[in-house]
Amino acid sequence: MGQQEAWSKMPYILRSTIELDRSLDEAFAFFADASNLEAITPPDLKFRILTPLPIEMAPGVQIDYRLTLYGVPFSWRTEIPIWEPGKRFVDRQVSGPYRLWEHEHRFEALGPARTRVEDEVHYELPFGPVGRLVHPIVRRKLDQIFRHRERRVAEILTAHR
Repeated sequence: MGQQEAWSKMPYILRSTIELDRSLDEAFAFFADASNLEAITPPDLKFRILTPLPIEMAPGVQIDYRLTLYGVPFSWRTEIPIWEPGKRFVDRQVSGPYRLWEHEHRFEALGPARTRVEDEVHYELPFGPVGRLVHPIVRRKLDQIFRHRERRVAEILTAHR
């Protein structure tokens, strides 16, 4: 496999960090509650959880969603392969729009009432060269989604003080 070919198969990485004036337990509980996903996702995505709530998170749990992107509705299913309460969890796409989607959420106490939440997403687009061609558009949208998510998390957790 040539260098160009190997590079084209590497996943893209998206990182996001937010510091919250909440304890580690409070911050983890917020992100561990799947029902909060709708509130922190941009409204234009029309994001809906199809799996009945509440969802008891644990390794192997699968969650079904419905979204609309650029007017096109699609289904998405993720699985929780890693669940370490208070430390981290991972959601991985089982079926959906990406060739690969693996999202790790990490939590670190910075003090008794301050927590750092780090997200790292490894993703690949489908359709080979076409996916690489449209990646700048997809990346802009993902950056927008994560900026919205950071703002909404801060607003919600500040409002519920």
